[in-house]
Amino acid sequence: MNIDKRLLSEAKAVRVGFILTITLGFLGGVATVLQARYVSDIVNDAFLEHATLVRLQPLFLILLLVIGARSLFIWGGNIAANSVAGTVKQTLREKLFAHIVALGPTYASGERTGELTNTVVEGIEELNAYFSQYLPQLVLAALVPLTVLFFVFPRDPLSGLVLLLTAPLIPVFMVLIGYLADALTKRQWRSLSRMSAHFLDMLQGLTTLKILGRSREQIDTIAEISDRFRHTTLSVLRVAFLSALVLELVATISTAVVAVEVGLRLLYGHMVFREAFFVLLLAPEFYLPLRMLGTRFHAGMSGVAAAKRIFEILETPLPVSVFPAVNDAPPLRMDIHFQNVYFAYEGGGRPALQGVSFRIPPGEKVALVGPTGAGKSSIAHLLLRFIEPDQGEISVNGVPLGAFRADVWRQRVAWVPQRPYLFHDSVVANIRVGRPYANRAEVLRAARLAHVHEFVASLPAGYDTIIGEQGTRFSGGQAQRIALARAFLKNAPLLILDEATSNLDPEIEALVQEATSSLMEGRSVLIIAHHLSTIYQADQIVVLNRGRVVESGQHAALLRRGGLYQQLVTAYGGGV
Repeated sequence: MNIDKRLLSEAKAVRVGFILTITLGFLGGVATVLQARYVSDIVNDAFLEHATLVRLQPLFLILLLVIGARSLFIWGGNIAANSVAGTVKQTLREKLFAHIVALGPTYASGERTGELTNTVVEGIEELNAYFSQYLPQLVLAALVPLTVLFFVFPRDPLSGLVLLLTAPLIPVFMVLIGYLADALTKRQWRSLSRMSAHFLDMLQGLTTLKILGRSREQIDTIAEISDRFRHTTLSVLRVAFLSALVLELVATISTAVVAVEVGLRLLYGHMVFREAFFVLLLAPEFYLPLRMLGTRFHAGMSGVAAAKRIFEILETPLPVSVFPAVNDAPPLRMDIHFQNVYFAYEGGGRPALQGVSFRIPPGEKVALVGPTGAGKSSIAHLLLRFIEPDQGEISVNGVPLGAFRADVWRQRVAWVPQRPYLFHDSVVANIRVGRPYANRAEVLRAARLAHVHEFVASLPAGYDTIIGEQGTRFSGGQAQRIALARAFLKNAPLLILDEATSNLDPEIEALVQEATSSLMEGRSVLIIAHHLSTIYQADQIVVLNRGRVVESGQHAALLRRGGLYQQLVTAYGGGV
């Protein structure tokens, strides 16, 4: 059976709704038995006992009430089941999204965005049928047939025995075919995830593909992936149709066996018509829940296949600090120490930092330089609490960084990345990401400091202009200045600049450098630098190579030393 204990644990939060679904389904089964009882009574009295319409009228009224009650039970059961599924989906989607956010960009960057999106959206939706159909039917497939047997055995033990012996045939065939479909269903889900991921990659890289003249080839690639998914889906459907055929055949033959043995006994006078007709009416209803379980078995398989990936993400451990959290908020003036810090990606398989030690004194600017892969971004991610050190310690005014709650700490940090992300929203909303509750005047002030106001004011809708997904309507320099405006608006005591002046024209760069210099005053600043014009502002330069600090000091002193820093400056013609 497709039972996942982790999914069952999610259902505990909605146990009341689940119990209501089962109860209404069970009452519907009881109503079915009563309906068969009154139908058999009416037919027997009308055709064999020649009862008048006046005599039959009470039976007709009761039958109508039973039919109405059965309809209400079925309707109420469906409503309750869908409510259960909707609640579980909402809770699980929120939990999954919150966990991905908590894992941070380091985790997300190692996964395909399209695949994660497919898991959060389509993966959760796959659970709808699992909770609204499969799980309730799994219980009803036992309760309803037992209810039928409870009424049949006292009236006709032989028919009850036939029903009891033939009932297990349907679950047995269902499980046997289910094993065949299990691998196909998992392959179908993996194929869908790959197709979603690849399609999103193509959309995001469409400009590059067009420029390089490779867009037509990707149409063929998408067609190939889609065709592979089609073949996998058809394989699953073939098994599903085969399963339905076998289960219907078994149920039909079993019903025929009951009909034959009842008919023969009725023919030879060993059974009265009323009881024979009652059993014949109930025989199809006896197998119906089992057949429905077989039909919904595939929905259960799809849900379990999707849940495997969902819980794989949820069970990915979060970065854990070894220090107990403190109640105090981080200080406004920061003296930050890196002391023999080690960190490696991929569970230790890819070292990034190896014994890094340096200091960011209060109100000073420290620049990190070094070749690609030296560990600069890893240091920034450690300060942003996206990751935690494997060894060593990062302290703030003598207090371990890990002792502060990550969300509280990040309120004290402003980050301007090299490639800022702009959301599909207005300009003012994108700037307010830095401080969501800032008023319009504060946003305009930050925009002026970042030299955003001039070009935004010229837009038709001004600050209410929709930027477009990933800022596609703005140039790189304009996007960079909006990111700077976020930092101005946040006004945090620690500022991390990942080459904040990249992609700017020389004239605008000079203006932004001036504004950035005023923003840096009185704050601890970490600059991940690539241009000498940025490095000149630093009070200290830390040179990294292969995850280690190889030099530190000021620009002139490092040049005289003739080490790696001097080689970088020479090799890149003034850029490091």
